[in-house]
Amino acid sequence: MLVTGATGRIGRAVVEQLADEGVPVRALVRRPESAVSLPAGVEVVTGDLTVPESLDAALRGVSAVFLVWTAPPQTAAAVVDRLAAHPRRVVYLSAPHRTPHPFFQQPNPMAALHAEIERLISATGLESTIIRPGMFASNALFWWAASIRDDGTVRWPYGSAETAPIDDRDVTAVVARTLSEDGHAGGDYVLTGPESLTQAEQVRIIGEVLGRPITFEELTPDEFRRRTPEISRPAADMLLAAWNAATGQPAYVTSTVADQLGRPPKTFRQWATDHATAFTGEGSGDRSS
Repeated sequence: MLVTGATGRIGRAVVEQLADEGVPVRALVRRPESAVSLPAGVEVVTGDLTVPESLDAALRGVSAVFLVWTAPPQTAAAVVDRLAAHPRRVVYLSAPHRTPHPFFQQPNPMAALHAEIERLISATGLESTIIRPGMFASNALFWWAASIRDDGTVRWPYGSAETAPIDDRDVTAVVARTLSEDGHAGGDYVLTGPESLTQAEQVRIIGEVLGRPITFEELTPDEFRRRTPEISRPAADMLLAAWNAATGQPAYVTSTVADQLGRPPKTFRQWATDHATAFTGEGSGDRSS
């Protein structure tokens, strides 16, 4: 199995799970030094999605590729052509842009890129499986952990907007299964958590897990843009449009994780419990196995 984006949030976890299961796995990285923490026994190969010919050596002898697109769109067609010449199937990490819910239907350049790569994959005749995770539970770490550690207040817009946060570990498990077993050709899997929660409810749950109240302070869209310069303006506008569209209705929830794994997806409370130390600064932030 070849995993692209092998040092990223999902790619790394997929590499680790496949290695734990004894599946021969090859990790594609742009810089070899970034792979030092990958499991022993994982074959590390250097390649770059912006240089399609650099992928040839990595693709030799692989039966399946987990494709995480981490580059500008210009080389997508050439990369997909190379995939079609080597492995017999590809599992692509996309987004739920086809899902009939307003949260996922806002104009979004990333959704357009995903749609184009899906079209390219389909045109090659490759056996493919499309994985479409919704909002990741781990976004709470990137968005809220620092302010929770700082003063116990989350300042954020659209507190009443509902999402169904998906635990990264459930995404990883579904990806690993679709890579390592037959029967998923043509699969189009929208992955969500098991429950619809407002953003304010998610903050409240984190507080309950930590054993102390956390205040949610509503921001206007303009205040959000000013307070989060680390989020690019296009990304901020995309998020704001999605949250605004989702306000007043339940999040889109699927049974796909349970259908694929034979167990319920992890709840946001489970995720928060397993990552509690990230919100207190006391440890690595993950007590799960």
